[in-house]
This record gives sequence, structure tokens and C-alpha cells, in this order.
Amino acid sequence: MTSPAGLPPTGGGSSGEQQRLKLLAVTACPTGIAHTYMAAEKLAQAAEQLGVDIKVETQGSIGAENVLTDNDVRTADGVIIAADKDVDLSRFAGKRVVTVGVAEGIHHPERLIEQVRTAPVHGGGGGGTSTSSSAASGGGGKERSVGYKALMNGVSYMIPFVVVGGLLIAISLSLGGHTDPSGGLVIPKDSFWMDVNNIGVIGFQLMVPILSGYIAYAIGDRPALVPGMVGGWIANTGSLYDSEAGAGFIGAIVTGFLAGYLVLWIKKVEVPKFVRPIMPIIVIPIVATTALGLFFIYVIGKPISWVFEHLTDWLGGMTGTSAVLLGAILGLMIAFDMGGPVNKTAFLFGAGLIATGNQEVMGMCAAAIPVMPLGQGLATLIRKRLYTEQERETGLASLFMGLFGISEGAIPFAAARPAQVIPANMLGGAVAGALAGLAGVEDAVPHGGPIVAVLGAVSGVPMFFVAVVIGTAVTALTTVALVDVSERKRRGRSMVDGLAPQPELALAGVGVGSDGLGAGGGTATAHAPAQRTSSAPASTGVSEDEVLSGYLTAQTVKVRLDSGDKEAAIREMAGLLAATGKVTDVEELVAAALRREEQGTTGLGEEIAVPHAKTDAVTAPVVGFARSAEGVEWGSLDGTKAKLVFMISVPEAAAGDEHLRILALLSRKLMDTGFRERLMTAPDEAAVLDVLREIR
Repeated sequence: MTSPAGLPPTGGGSSGEQQRLKLLAVTACPTGIAHTYMAAEKLAQAAEQLGVDIKVETQGSIGAENVLTDNDVRTADGVIIAADKDVDLSRFAGKRVVTVGVAEGIHHPERLIEQVRTAPVHGGGGGGTSTSSSAASGGGGKERSVGYKALMNGVSYMIPFVVVGGLLIAISLSLGGHTDPSGGLVIPKDSFWMDVNNIGVIGFQLMVPILSGYIAYAIGDRPALVPGMVGGWIANTGSLYDSEAGAGFIGAIVTGFLAGYLVLWIKKVEVPKFVRPIMPIIVIPIVATTALGLFFIYVIGKPISWVFEHLTDWLGGMTGTSAVLLGAILGLMIAFDMGGPVNKTAFLFGAGLIATGNQEVMGMCAAAIPVMPLGQGLATLIRKRLYTEQERETGLASLFMGLFGISEGAIPFAAARPAQVIPANMLGGAVAGALAGLAGVEDAVPHGGPIVAVLGAVSGVPMFFVAVVIGTAVTALTTVALVDVSERKRRGRSMVDGLAPQPELALAGVGVGSDGLGAGGGTATAHAPAQRTSSAPASTGVSEDEVLSGYLTAQTVKVRLDSGDKEAAIREMAGLLAATGKVTDVEELVAAALRREEQGTTGLGEEIAVPHAKTDAVTAPVVGFARSAEGVEWGSLDGTKAKLVFMISVPEAAAGDEHLRILALLSRKLMDTGFRERLMTAPDEAAVLDVLREIR
């Protein structure tokens, strides 16, 4: 007997094991660990209770573990994808697939197992979770998250190109450049610094195609990568469609989405069976690339060229108007698209007037040019909790690029949060341009930023810096305010939906923090599978007297936590770790842990908190555990107070390896209800340590 959906019933039945439902699952956070493994454990627990066989593949920061084999897929009755990142679904063709966010895997695992029985059959192809989740949910509100995840995918791949290209150009300008009235900031040809500059320029040239290509990839999978990248290159090369300026990063976003959805549409076309094998590697890329390229050149490119020409004419008619008004308009344009037609129109307008003896217009542009990267970099310093660690690192690079007049340093922020960042950029740019116009600042070279003032190309230097500083402050404060409002609204929506909120990230993916509990990176080695089993844990070569490779010992276990609030608890735990002699600065350890809490709570729910710190205030990794009978308010997503508190501290050098490994091991084991109960009821430190030895 089978269910109406054609799947075996979930109950035992008379046929025994033959009638047990066999499911597969994939869990994944964008850049984190804890939610990946929490979802895996919850699904495994629910499956055991329902009499269902399940194998869970986890795709966390340390890579894919417990990977599903071809044989697993062939014999499976259905697949659950609980992920906040794109997962390749092509291997699940012909299987019933339900796709949701990772939080659903944590909060409603039983419901997901039931939903598989009536889920739609995946039709094949290389589509990722983006399309499937939309289809499974019936479209509607899901489309927004599909677009957002695709955009974030492109931004995360673009960031290294922006940083490397921008910093190399800035370094070459600062160390090898000089001012030249006829050519702006000039680096001597055939010099070492010109070679460095050329390498940086290549990075910048690739930045826009990479953004477009990986947006397309997130939507249409591998067949969309080539049309996305080629489309992005065309968008950024204005000469291909008779424009003096390319469409920049905004054009790349457009081509990325067009390429992705064009590939999805082509995949739906019925073709003869003998053609299907070559569709994803030959037919789809060629057709999509050609169609998109010609569409941009002949359809989209013309309006861009028209905008460029008419904006130039319009600005030419304003040269007799108020300098303050003209400066504000030029600042708005400079800040709008950072290399696109609007930005380039203002820049070339100012540069062209230098030869006529009018250097004031370029002075307005020069003051506005650094405001965007400086403002966005400053924003990451003002409100660190709003940004992931990768964003803060990008912010430092953005500050450096701003000093050298490289406005592209702000592009990752604008691409990730256009609704908040672009208006803030424009407001700051307008203020800087207007102040420069009011003061009559002049710039004799076609370049901007503090570098031109340092090299003597600017007259009215004090007011130039006043304009830049005020514009930067306006951009930073406005950005922080808008992002904060957006975060509050998003968290409110998440709580209403009953889902664990995942802060925007924006640049490398999304996550709660800069570590394994929400954003992280690193390439630690693979460990035990996330799938729960009833068998004894495999030997790891670790002594029975050691816990977590010896990082947690009897010295760092406390049966009763005396503190009643989070900060006091962290301070008490830091003192516990200090007893090992591995802590050189207790106050710095406490400060590092509190800084991590500002990014997002480390309260995992289920009465668990895992505060942690990456700091050189410790000389080696060390882990402590304490138990609170009353519980400590930790801001956990499920509202529970933390009664089981683990504190992890590792040196900066171990942050990408041991830190993630420890978090992964804890995340898996703490989802075991029996393990948590044994921890709560252990009578003394020795008994607690015996329970903790189960962590492998």
C-alpha cells in the first residue's frame, strides 16, 4: 500500500523496513555553521520519531559533509532542501523536492517531512534552490528573496576584485604618480608602478562582469555563467553601443538578472532527446549569450547613450547658474552610479572644462568623488553590529580607496543595499559638491579625492577638505540610519513569520555574525557527519580524558553560574578560562566577546548560548562550560533563557580553523535533547565532564 502521493507511508506497517520512507536532506547557511547543523540535527530527530530514514548533507563554512551519493539519490523517496544559499538541484531530477529556508528546518522539521509526500517532482536541469523555492511556494513573496540571494551571490564574488583592483591602483598612484596639467595624475610609462597600476585596472575591469555573471549563476546555474559575464562586460563597455560611458554596476545587475532568467526560460523549451546532453554546455550558453549581447547593444545601449549625451548638454547649459546648485547636482550625479553613465557624464563634463580655464567645476567633482567610499567605510566603523566581518574589512579597504579618489570602493555596499546606500551616497555627494562650489575650490587635474590636494593640484585646500569631511559624515550617518531602520523592519517581519532572522549581509553572504554562528569563512577539514545515528561515535584518536581536543578540561567547567545577566556571565566565564593560564588579558577577552554579541546574539535557543571571541588575548584555543539554574537572558531567537553556556576563545591565527571546528562539533551535539538533559542533571563537575566527553 502506498500513500496518495505515491510514496511509502511513514508508519511502520506490515512490510517493515521496506515501507520506511527514505529521505535525503541538504542544510546550508550562506556563510555560517550553527544553523546548518541545527537544522540537520532537528531533521534527523524528527525523522527518527516518525519512523523515517534520512541522510542529511550539510554545506557549512567547512565545506560539504556527509555528501549524498548517486546511490542515495537513486533510492530516495524525496528530498528536503533547508538552505539560505543556492543548492544545485540538478542531481535530484525526478525526485520530490521541497525547498525552504534553513530556519524552517530548525523550527518545523516534522512538517517538512510530511510536505515531501506531496511536493512537486523536480524536472531536472541545473537550476538552484532559487527557482525551486519559488515554484514550491507558489511564487508571491518568495520572489523577493530569490532576487536578493542572487544579488548577494554576485556581490560576494565581486568584492575581492574591487578590493584588489582598487588597492593596487591606489598604491601605484600614491607611490608612483605625480600631477600633470595635461593628464591628471600620471604614472610614468614602462615603470614598475605602471605595471602595478595595470594589474589593478584588470581587477576593476573584471569586477562588473563578475557581478553580472554570478547573479546569473545563482538564478540559472552553470549555463547562465557565460551569458552573465559576457553581458556584464558589454554593459561596462560603452564603446560597443556608441556611448562614452558604460552602464557600470547597475548595468551589470540588469544583465545578470536578464541572463539568469533567460537561461531558465530556455531550459523549459522541449528539445529532442539527443540534444539534451549538449543543452547546458553548448546550446544554452551560445543562444543566451548571443541574444543578451545583441539585446543590450541594440536595445538597452541606445537609451544609455542618449542619457549620456543629453545630460552633457543639460550640464553645459547650467554653467552660468549658481555654483552651489551646480555643485549639488554634480555631486548627486557623481554619487549615483559610480562609473555608470550618470557619474561619467558629470566627471567628463568637469574634466573637459579644465582645458578652457574653468577649474571650479572639476573642483566640485573632486570633492564629491571620495565621499562614497569614505562614507561607507566610516559607516562600518560607526555601527559595527550592522555589518558582518567581511563588510567591515571591505569598509577599511573602501576608506583607503576613498583617500585616492576611487569611488568604486563603495560599489559593494551600493550593490548589496541599493535602497539605503545610494540615497545616502547622493546626499553626501551633493553636500560636498555644493560646499566646494560655494567656496570656489578649483582642481587642475581630472581626478578627485584627498590625493589631488596632497599632490598640489587643488586650490582652496582647507575648504576642499571641509567639503569632503562634511559630505563623508553625511553619507555615513545617513547610511547607518537607513540600514538600521531596514534591519529593524526585517527583523520584525522575521519574528512575525516565526523564522530565525538572518541579517543582510551583504557582501559575502549573509549571517548573524563574523564567525561560525552566522557568517564565517575558513576551510577547516571535514568532520563527523551531521546525520544523527544511534551507533557509537567513531574514534577520533582523542584521549577519553579530553574534551574537544583537550580545549575543555575540569578547570573550565562550572556547575553553577552565579551571574544573572549576559555581560556578567561573559565576565565570569572569562575568569573561568583564565584559570588555565592561556588568557593573557581577561579584559580584552571580555571586550572581544561583547563585541561579538553586538553583531548578533550567540543565544542559539533551546536554552543554549555559545559566546565566543577571536582574540590574541588567549595563547591557545580554550573552551569553558557553565550551567545556570535560573537561566540568563541572552536574546535567544526562541525566547528561552540560556541555562547551558559554552564560551569559546581562540587566537586570531586559529580563527579560520579550530574556531569553526569547535562550533561545528558543539552545534551538532547540542541539538541532541538527551545530551542536554544529561548536562542539566549531572550532579558535579566530574559528572558534567563525563557527559561532555560524548562530544566527538
